Amino acid sequence: MTEKTKQKKIADLGNDPVGPLLLRLALPTICAQVVNLLYNIVDRIYIGQIPVEGKLALTGMGVTFPVITLISAFSALIGMGGSPRASIAMGAGEHEKAERTLGTCTAALWGLAIALTVLFLLFQEPLLVLFGASEDTLPYAMQYLNIYVLGTIFVMTALGLNGFITAQGKSDIAMKTVLIGAVLNVVLDPVFIFVFDLGVRGAAIATVISQAVSALWVVRFLTGKTSTLRLKKTFFRLDRRLLLPAIALGAAPFVMQSTESLLSVTFNVSLQKYGGDLAVGAMTILTSVAQMVQMPLMGLTQGAQPILSFNYGAKRPDRMKKVVQYNLLGACIFAFGVWAVSMLAPHMIARLFAQDSALIEETAWALRIYFAVGFVAAFQNTFQQCFVALGEAKISLFLAIERKIILLIPLILILPHFFEDQLFAVFFAEPVADLLAAATTTTLFLIRFRQILRSVSQEKEKATP
Repeated sequence: MTEKTKQKKIADLGNDPVGPLLLRLALPTICAQVVNLLYNIVDRIYIGQIPVEGKLALTGMGVTFPVITLISAFSALIGMGGSPRASIAMGAGEHEKAERTLGTCTAALWGLAIALTVLFLLFQEPLLVLFGASEDTLPYAMQYLNIYVLGTIFVMTALGLNGFITAQGKSDIAMKTVLIGAVLNVVLDPVFIFVFDLGVRGAAIATVISQAVSALWVVRFLTGKTSTLRLKKTFFRLDRRLLLPAIALGAAPFVMQSTESLLSVTFNVSLQKYGGDLAVGAMTILTSVAQMVQMPLMGLTQGAQPILSFNYGAKRPDRMKKVVQYNLLGACIFAFGVWAVSMLAPHMIARLFAQDSALIEETAWALRIYFAVGFVAAFQNTFQQCFVALGEAKISLFLAIERKIILLIPLILILPHFFEDQLFAVFFAEPVADLLAAATTTTLFLIRFRQILRSVSQEKEKATP
């Protein structure tokens, strides 16, 4: 490859046309998010198709989500906090410090994985009841969680250490980590669920095997010669001086993910109270659809972040505005498209996840309520992530907490007292919270972004001779 060809392959964040540049950077991140989504969606689709018991099995799996979310949150606490620290060390020429950070974070991840495995195995039954499992759905929830929890170390290794591959600028390798596990899960699910007739246990086994293969892929790469950062036995120990700063940086994504667990518990308990297993089963499907909206939007904003951040640092307000405009345009086209399908064809979406006619009808009814203003996700996601790209992490974290903790959870608990149809009120809490949160985020962003653009323009004028 000639030097000229290499230069063409390198994205020029400061000069390449914004539209094509955003498309170029966003497509891999969108693909990675969509592929990662397969892990969660495929199990639910196959389980929902199990004859006779599919409805209860799907509902039982739904009440395990808080545990699964917590495992992912702890992975983010270490991985998403440690990998940027390793990148900073590499940029400063402190290669050994970067590798020590990798070793420390690996030791922390594996220690946490063992602790969480023991904790969930010992207390899974009372936890699942707390999370909304009924007498009928508890056996299915325990069947799934018993096996899934045994693979916690694989899940946390794959999720937590993959960021250290991306930190080296090797996003193609990091994407393969996700792709390998997801494709394997798609293939193994029907084999274990239907061919071996293992039902819910089969779905869990397929997921654990897939995550184990992904974990082995990550470890093999990080211990191999092609990795810039090497995972070495010498550095495999807990170093407080390196671990504490990583945890501090990973606290924000940890809070954002762990609050999803609390939100899931609140929904499940309220829905079980007012609508029983059928309502909890419908919520399992709604959560899947919500992820189908959120993941691609996250991929788009992740592609836009480096462009916005670079031009913010380069004091290019003209390009900053274009990045936000293109990002919002793409997000709106996608979000409005999914919202339209949800409103016009809710039964079609429900049939992807279920065969039971009662569950399909309940889901189709709830989908129109739950996603009544689903298109506002374009504004919420775009502006919240733009705050991160502009270094306004505290505002971004507040906005995430505002939607879930300040608005949505209280509304789930309060609204049923003001509506005759209490089940409707629980589902209705989602669009009310979405609308209020999006309005707050949009207002704050428009005010703050104008201030930032004004400040950048003034600094540019002062720097111009």
